[in-house]
Amino acid sequence: MKVLIFGATGMVGKAVLRECLLDSGVEAVTSIGRTAAAATDAKLSNLIHSDLLDYSAIEPQLTGFDACFFCLGVSAGSVSEEQYRRLTYGITAAAAETLARLNPAMTFIFVSGAGADSTGQSKVMWARTKGKAENTVLGLPFKASYVFRPAAIQPVNGEVSRTTAYRILYAITKPLLPLLLKFFPAYIVTTEELGRAMLRIVRSGYPKRILESADIGDCARR
Repeated sequence: MKVLIFGATGMVGKAVLRECLLDSGVEAVTSIGRTAAAATDAKLSNLIHSDLLDYSAIEPQLTGFDACFFCLGVSAGSVSEEQYRRLTYGITAAAAETLARLNPAMTFIFVSGAGADSTGQSKVMWARTKGKAENTVLGLPFKASYVFRPAAIQPVNGEVSRTTAYRILYAITKPLLPLLLKFFPAYIVTTEELGRAMLRIVRSGYPKRILESADIGDCARR
């Protein structure tokens, strides 16, 4: 399996990259973004590209992939509304449309979030924007496409969020993780489970195309 990862420098992307590098069935991993992934591995290559809205210059390097894990994201509270739409919908749509054309046999997985609204009726800007990106991904002619909507994500292998508020929250809840996972399993997914669920879906598929936290955990443990 050859995998392409967007957002491998972020918390979720780092975790997904880790699982890909550990998986003996993954032959090669390419991280695409404005900066290189921090990991070093014989299976890993970095494709540095500054304009994530236009891939025309690097299209020959975007072929031959079996899967794309799109983990690129930003907190709605950290940027303007216009920037959020461009980063969340614009980049997702540009990447997915390019890859669907170049890799029709690809499985594309988009990391969205709990509460995303694919109907476009929500009064919450980020929910509508995420939902619009979801609809675009699910409507493209990939071999298969899925949306992950995790509620709470717990980092378990040293991953660190770029958002200060999230870092504080993770630090507070880390000692409580065993209890939280026991009593709220439907709402919490670990970064490790996210990566494992993605790889399993590429290999075996899943009955649902939109997976909530409980579905992600179920998929990872199958």
